Amino acid sequence: MNTMDTIQTRIEKIFDQQLLNCQSIRNTSLKERRAKLSSIESWLLDHKDDIRDAMYADYKKPVSEVDLTEIWAVVNEIRHIRKYLKKWMRPKKVNPTLAMANAEAWIQYEPKGVVLIITPWNFPFNLSISPLISAIAAGNCAVIKPSELTPNSAKVISQMIDELFDENEVAIFEGDATVAKALLEKPFNHIFFTGSPKIGSTVMEKAAKHLSTVTLELGGKSPTIVDETANLKDAAQKISWGKFLNCGQICLAPDYAIVHGSVKEKLLQEIKKVSAEQFSSNNGGVKQSKNYARIVNSRHFERLKSLLDRTISFGDKVYMGGQTDSSSDFIEPTVLTDVKSESPIMSEEIFGPILPIITYEEIDEVVQLINSNPKPLGLYIFSYNRKNINFILNNTSAGGTSINDTILHYMHLNLPFGGINNSGFGRTHGEAGFKAFSNQRSILKQSRLSPMKLLYPPYNNSVKKMIKFLMKYI
Repeated sequence: MNTMDTIQTRIEKIFDQQLLNCQSIRNTSLKERRAKLSSIESWLLDHKDDIRDAMYADYKKPVSEVDLTEIWAVVNEIRHIRKYLKKWMRPKKVNPTLAMANAEAWIQYEPKGVVLIITPWNFPFNLSISPLISAIAAGNCAVIKPSELTPNSAKVISQMIDELFDENEVAIFEGDATVAKALLEKPFNHIFFTGSPKIGSTVMEKAAKHLSTVTLELGGKSPTIVDETANLKDAAQKISWGKFLNCGQICLAPDYAIVHGSVKEKLLQEIKKVSAEQFSSNNGGVKQSKNYARIVNSRHFERLKSLLDRTISFGDKVYMGGQTDSSSDFIEPTVLTDVKSESPIMSEEIFGPILPIITYEEIDEVVQLINSNPKPLGLYIFSYNRKNINFILNNTSAGGTSINDTILHYMHLNLPFGGINNSGFGRTHGEAGFKAFSNQRSILKQSRLSPMKLLYPPYNNSVKKMIKFLMKYI
C-alpha cells in the first residue's frame, strides 16, 4: 500500500469515528468546553520556544512577531471565548409576533457536527488554531489540514493536537494538496478554508457536492487611501507596519496606496524613514535585521521578483528598496511610484513587501479605482475629513475597514471578520466564530390555544374573511 492509500484509509477511518463521536461531543457542557480551550492556551504558553523555533525555521519569522501575531492573538481569543461562551450557548428567546402571539419561540445553537479546517502557511498557528477553538467552543469534532509550505510549524501543531485530543474528536493530516483533495471528498458538515480566491472556488465546488456549508477567508487587493488631511507621520508608521509585517505575506496587508497628490512626497519621505526604523538592523541593513521575515519559499520569491521586474519594465519607479536575494528568499521593503492602473503590479494580489503608490486629485477617482477591482478583504482610510470618509464608506464595499489604521479591525474580537464575494464570505472571531460553526436552530412551542387552527381548511367564507383580515391588518 502506497503512502496516499495509507492516508486515504486513515481519512476514512477518522471521518467515520468522528461522525459517530460527534453526537457525544455535541452534548459537552460549558465546563468541558472551557477546559478544552484552557488546555490549548496552556499548551501554547508552555511551548512558546518550540513555536518560535518552528516559525524561524520555516521563514525566519521574528520572535516578537510570532509572540504577537501567532501566540498572543490565539491566547487572547481563547480568553475572550471562555469569558462569553456561557452567554453564547444559552438559548435566545425571541419576541412574539402578532400572528404568533400565543407561541413561545427561541433560537438554540447546536454544533454543525464534523468540520474540516484547511489552513494557510502565512500565519500557520493563528489561522489553524483560531478556527479550531471556535469549532470546539461550538461543540464540534474537527479535522485540520495545515499547509505543507511551513512543515516545521505543521509538526508543532500536530504535536499539540496529538497531546491534547483523541483523534475521534480532533485530528490532523499533514501533507500536500493531494491530502486536501482527499479530505474534500468527504461530506463534512462545515468547511472552513483560508487561502487564495482560486483555491477557495475549488473548495466551494467540492463542498457543493455534499451541500456542506463553508466559511471562506480569502484575500484580494486591499486599498489604502491617504487624503490631504491625514496625519502623515502616523499614516506612514501604520502603513509600513501593516505592509511589511510578515514580509508582506498577509491577506489583509495594504496592497496598494492611493495618495492625494499634495501629500505624496511627504508621505513617501515618512515611509522611507519609518520603515528603516522598524526593520533595519544596527548594521544598517534590512537583510541583517532580526525584525524582518523572509518569503516562504523560492517559488513565491520568484513570483514576486518576476512581478517586480515586469512592473519596473512597464515604467513604474522604485522609490525605496527593490533589492532581492534568491539564496535567502529575501525581498527588501519596496515602494513604487508613478504606478499606473494598467501596471502589472495592479493586476493581482501582491502578497509580499512591495507597495505601489498611486496619486489622485479628486475623491471620485479613488472610488472609481477601488470599484474597478473585485471587492477587497480590507480597506484602509487615513483621513480626518468626515465627508471624505463617509463618501468612501458609502460608495465602496469591503470585508472590513480600519480608519486611521491598518489590519487592526481583525484584532477586535467583538467585530466579525471576513470578506465579501471574491475576498470570501462567512464571518469568524468571537461570537461570529462560534456562530460560524453552529446551526441556529429555530424552535417554536405552541400553546394549547392555537389561533392558526381557525385558518385550517375547508376554506369556507369565515376562513376566507379571517385570511383577508390578516392580509390587511397583521
